[in-house]
Amino acid sequence: MMTQTHAAQAAHIEQQFGSRADAYVRSDVHAKGADLHRLVDVLEPYRGGVMLDLGCGGGHVSFTAAPLMQHVVACDLSPRMLEAAGAEAARRGLHHIETVSGTAEALPFADHHFDVVASRYSAHHWPDFEAGLRQAYRVLKPGGLAVFMDTAGFPDAAADTVLQSIELLRDPSHVRNRTLGEWVAGLERAGFLIEEARSDTLIMDFAAWLARMATPSVHEASIRALLMGVPQSIRVRLGVQDEAISSWAVPLVFLTAHRTA
Repeated sequence: MMTQTHAAQAAHIEQQFGSRADAYVRSDVHAKGADLHRLVDVLEPYRGGVMLDLGCGGGHVSFTAAPLMQHVVACDLSPRMLEAAGAEAARRGLHHIETVSGTAEALPFADHHFDVVASRYSAHHWPDFEAGLRQAYRVLKPGGLAVFMDTAGFPDAAADTVLQSIELLRDPSHVRNRTLGEWVAGLERAGFLIEEARSDTLIMDFAAWLARMATPSVHEASIRALLMGVPQSIRVRLGVQDEAISSWAVPLVFLTAHRTA
């Protein structure tokens, strides 16, 4: 059931991302990555199954998984994201990718429907992180695989405060990047048996990161001022190596888990 808070967040996300849908389909950052290579590896035992791409965005998880899966459901709350991802799937001849509108907290699917649930760069937008994990568990078949890939938070409060602040200034629909420990605890509370939980880092072109979200210039100036005003130790933690802030190091998590049989 979608609450007023969830509905408001959904509208906010559509406002932020709907107009940028084509940019996310074309984004090299989203279309490539070591996490997508790892995804292919962990999907191999589930070849021929049915997969949910939860919070599909530009559809890159769906496109990556499609050669292995019999059927892929790309689910997102943004109609324009679904339209853009569906158009790209059709252009690639991936006609077994189906687009479905839905939110993480209230998935429109029956219990035990999917062999695999995968989600990438979506959970930091969920207004109710734990509810999203419980829904992923609900729609997964017993023994099924869940794969979560997302930007991450820092365990130390000072660095995490700066990280969450620049994320929010760049994208007002941002809710929170969770630490690896928070992910592990949340998945366990949802009932999952965790198989792998790893941290990683993605070096991101800073200007391209801002441009992809069409960040207003006043917010960009605030982000840059914040980063140059914090202690050097935090800039090092965030991978900021020069005053121009040409790039930064985005913390990531990659987790695989199973629904117990």
